[in-house]
Amino acid sequence: MSYRKQTGGTVAYIIAGAAMLLAFAQPAFAQEPVNTGYFGDVAIKGYDPVAYFTENRAVEGSPAHSYRWLGAEWHFTSSENRDRFIAEPGRYAPQYGGYCADGVSFGTVTTNIDPKAWRIIDGKLYLSYDPGAAEGFEKKPTKVVDSQKHWSQVQSTLIADKARKDWQHMSAK
Repeated sequence: MSYRKQTGGTVAYIIAGAAMLLAFAQPAFAQEPVNTGYFGDVAIKGYDPVAYFTENRAVEGSPAHSYRWLGAEWHFTSSENRDRFIAEPGRYAPQYGGYCADGVSFGTVTTNIDPKAWRIIDGKLYLSYDPGAAEGFEKKPTKVVDSQKHWSQVQSTLIADKARKDWQHMSAK
């Protein structure tokens, strides 16, 4: 057996192995990004996503009633709200991973949100960076359509940025 055959076979195994790793790693990269701000890993700056629906207001949650979902910690005002969220996270979680819905409607990412700048439209929670943006988002129905249209592009950007940061972090070790 020649060296060339052995090398060719080894390269084929390496390529096949890399392809398998990439295939299995893909779901991890496809995970829905959750806005946790610039620091920490708490969603919605610690506000209870269920309270927007049940109390019709923004209410700070507590780490005592927390739940880890999509790589972020979510805080709740009570164990009942936490359990509601666990049973139906898609019903209560903010759209676009908690990023500013108004920004997404323009195809951009606005990480800094104000948990008190929110709207529920058609049963879905939308957060914004300030009360004016939340009001404008609600008053212009095309903004919901535009944000839905741009979300996959914005989401891809967020996932690529996270993968790049994770890679840089791993490379630095």
